[in-house]
Amino acid sequence: MIPERTLTSELREHVGQRVRLMGWLHRLRAMGGVNFLLLRDRAGVAQAVLGPDDLAPLEGLHAETVLSVEGRVVESPQAPGGYELYEPQVEIISPVRDATPFALYKDRVRATIPVFLDHAVIGHRALERRAVLRLAAGVMAGFRKSLSALDFTEIQTPKLVGSATESGANVFAVEYFGRTAYLAQSPQFYKQIMVGVLERVFEVGPVFRAEPHATSRHLNEYVSLDVEFGFIRDHFDVMALLTTVVRGILDHLQETRAAELAVLSVDMPVLPESIPWIYFPDAQQMLHDRYGVKDAIGEPDLAPEHERILGQWAKEAHGSDFLFVVGYPMVKRPFYTHPSEADPRYSNSFDLLFRGLELVTGGQRLHRYEDYLAAAARFKYPPEPFERYFEAFKFGMPPHGGFAIGLERFLTQLLNLDNVRLATLFPRDIHRLEP
Repeated sequence: MIPERTLTSELREHVGQRVRLMGWLHRLRAMGGVNFLLLRDRAGVAQAVLGPDDLAPLEGLHAETVLSVEGRVVESPQAPGGYELYEPQVEIISPVRDATPFALYKDRVRATIPVFLDHAVIGHRALERRAVLRLAAGVMAGFRKSLSALDFTEIQTPKLVGSATESGANVFAVEYFGRTAYLAQSPQFYKQIMVGVLERVFEVGPVFRAEPHATSRHLNEYVSLDVEFGFIRDHFDVMALLTTVVRGILDHLQETRAAELAVLSVDMPVLPESIPWIYFPDAQQMLHDRYGVKDAIGEPDLAPEHERILGQWAKEAHGSDFLFVVGYPMVKRPFYTHPSEADPRYSNSFDLLFRGLELVTGGQRLHRYEDYLAAAARFKYPPEPFERYFEAFKFGMPPHGGFAIGLERFLTQLLNLDNVRLATLFPRDIHRLEP
């Protein structure tokens, strides 16, 4: 009896038996006497060997036709996966009579980014693109697995809020029953509040930034992997947790997504037991003295080129693809950031650079109610929009901190992609609101 359906990855279990594959016509290599039909399903690609008479059902049809192929499984080292079907019977389920905008069967999609994104609804079917999306899922799964093992609780915070998360101007305003609401820039306030409830929380969800960037590293909607937890000593506890989480993600990918890593020829990063770190003023001094960067000293932040140089230094000096830069000036950090006790001009915060690109921002937060009132006054923020946020601190909050990883940036660096738009499903930027 023929099974209801067999996946392409299961053919090795049915050598000598007849099976039924169901999927998409990945490619048809019509060569005359012997022809090869490549069928793609969610598990991979398998090959069926067709004679001239077996081609009749496929006449006039193109790639991506949905079909069923029944045949006898034969071991064949030359075939994809090492097995193929003989004596096939082909049944058409959904015919496709038009050619795709670009070929999907090649090892890499041969289309410009705009053309690919215009047709991403089918472009993602390419094996290369499917591998990217599966790795994105693997990153999120590894993130969740690592934190759940440490007794963190996953939460989902509102994405419609009454005021800007950090009182910034780069927010998307939406009409909300006669008043103005905003798409959340970050779950920052809510995840801090929830430290007072659950102590250890994390979230995987979209965030929205109305920044008019059109660069290869910015999106206006992206997935943020957020963490917040209580009873820390300082930002170094946060850095230690982040190191554990990044290691957990990379281990999970190698354990569960080896096939996708192989499809994309991923060069897995070097993550030492302890990620090296450098103090922000020392980083600027080194950039100036060792690398001749004249404008490095005195600026309150690092430029992308500075980050790239520091990433190279971390690799050469420490054999690490990751580097913490700690102690950014308070003037460049949000008002809830805890200042350094040693030098209040600098913060108990950090950025994590991954192969020379800022991947994560995090640190220790203020936790005393009076400190929040003082910080709001110092930044000239009106207290009304923050009333409920401050209430959590009025009634007791432990020393706490956290971080946020940008999923798409992580994938961009891990996979050595040219553009962050290739690390997401349907990107949203200043030019694109569809598909």
